[in-house]
Amino acid sequence: MHDELLVVRAQLGERDAFADLVRAWHDPVHTFARRMIGPRDADDVAQEVWLAVVRGLPRLREPARFAPWLFRIARRSVTDRLRAEYAQPVAEAAAAEPDVGDLVADRATIAAGLAGVPVRERELLILFYLQDLSLETCAEICDIPVGTVKSRLSRGRRLLRDALTPKGPQR
Repeated sequence: MHDELLVVRAQLGERDAFADLVRAWHDPVHTFARRMIGPRDADDVAQEVWLAVVRGLPRLREPARFAPWLFRIARRSVTDRLRAEYAQPVAEAAAAEPDVGDLVADRATIAAGLAGVPVRERELLILFYLQDLSLETCAEICDIPVGTVKSRLSRGRRLLRDALTPKGPQR
């Protein structure tokens, strides 16, 4: 209810309400971008997201659906950035850097493992487990059925587990 009230107040032009929305949601948006594309481009993507929010907030019809709407914008921004990166010739394309900002070894290991998971599964792992969004909200953000969210989460967990499981000695 708090976010809904802030959205309505921001739509009415209250700058403090918009600033409160940014304070509340900047870190989750930035974390999502950082986990999807790496720390190098996350700041730029987060800025693009907030610019799109400023432009689109007056047209948001359901203030209670602010979080899914916000993450749809973030998802589009990340997708645009990945498309631009993939369009570069292979020699020039920079691989997503592992998240070295985390000082805890386990977090760095998980971040490196996530970087190896395909984008479709990675975004759902991040939204569901790291952003703590519901299956239904994840489905709405990605514009896919809940069953597809479940299957991609299952595949993503398996791929992440495989990436994080130490391999035995090679013979």
